[in-house]
Amino acid sequence: MKSRRSFIQKLGVGIAIPGLVSFNSPQQISQNVINQSLKGEEFWAGIRKQFPLKDSRVYLNNGTFGPSPNVVLKALHSSFTETNTSGEYGHIDPEREKLAAFVGIETSEISLTHNTTEGINIMTWGLPLKPGDEVIITLHEHAGNAIPWLNRAKLHGIVLKPFEPKATQAENLDLIKSLVTSKTKVIAIPHVTCTTGLVFPVKEISAFARSKGIFTAIDGAHGAGTFDLDLHDLGCDLYASSYHKWVLGPNGTGFLYVREEILEQVQAYQVGAYSDLGWDLYQNPPEFKGYVPTAHRFDYGSQSLPMMRGAVAAADFHLEIGKGKIESRLRELNQYLYDGLSEMSLLLDVLSSPELESRISMITFKPKSIGYQEAGALISKEGFRIRQVPESKLNAIRISTHIYNSKSEIENFLETVKKVLG
Repeated sequence: MKSRRSFIQKLGVGIAIPGLVSFNSPQQISQNVINQSLKGEEFWAGIRKQFPLKDSRVYLNNGTFGPSPNVVLKALHSSFTETNTSGEYGHIDPEREKLAAFVGIETSEISLTHNTTEGINIMTWGLPLKPGDEVIITLHEHAGNAIPWLNRAKLHGIVLKPFEPKATQAENLDLIKSLVTSKTKVIAIPHVTCTTGLVFPVKEISAFARSKGIFTAIDGAHGAGTFDLDLHDLGCDLYASSYHKWVLGPNGTGFLYVREEILEQVQAYQVGAYSDLGWDLYQNPPEFKGYVPTAHRFDYGSQSLPMMRGAVAAADFHLEIGKGKIESRLRELNQYLYDGLSEMSLLLDVLSSPELESRISMITFKPKSIGYQEAGALISKEGFRIRQVPESKLNAIRISTHIYNSKSEIENFLETVKKVLG
């Protein structure tokens, strides 16, 4: 009986999660402690306390997955408990509105997805392309952007034109302009590459593309939660991202932005409940009245209210700190790491751009004395979570930092790199 009671207690509202402050009621999910009176490293040390990350390891792989702060985990727990005790799973209209505002767009322009790749597939297949139409992409694509376009090229005969990115924003803008022909219909590039963390000048590229009648379809996996992002200001046509990386939200949540003016040009193929204006199988022939006049047509069927509330809690966490403040901190840490790695030119090559505007949150380097896999394994044994980069034939190591990281952690990492490669 005791073991059964213990099991039931573990399923109750007062579940204890290691590393978290105990929480028991929905009211507690908003009790986030951010002391704006603190300055410099002291302020960011306070932010670090909001995360349940273990102190025994330094997490330097936010580019793959962003650990959530306690407030997000509390929101998830509270909403899952509420949903499963009431049996009412609810709708996500209020959450959709907040998440749209977080990136500067209208509620009608956001489709809520499960990840960046889902959004990329929607825009890849939905854009009006015919055999021979050209799509400009990079040689530094993540599988989530490369494979959908490769698949459409295979099945529909469109032509992909991949290019090797340059080091600066001006060079990349000029290069993309030079690749455009009368057959170019889409520029489908990342906001930030997953390989070296290169930032493309998406605003300038989008303005140029629109002047030529070319769609801009952006892989924004590393854009939301890093920049003080305003998608209307950015000017692209489509932008897919997730909440589980830099926004620090729940895994399995994402969004697709579809600029209102091009909505009717993007065909919806996977549809269901909430995608339609009405339907009737009793008519002869059966009737489908069309799609809802918003991007909601793309996120068909039931959504998880707890997951979306977790995403909203993550967005609120950013807003409470300040989106601009977060972007400045990311750039500060990035430069601190870049400077430290650049001083080791005898031991490694820094592959990321030296231009400030072309970096924000990730740096990639390649060891000279030993292979990247061996170096990565040795660095990991010293207590650092990093990512190896075999993509684009780089054979390198990527480091990505976020607001829970400190300069002292970067210093310790740099000392470890010297030890491993020296």
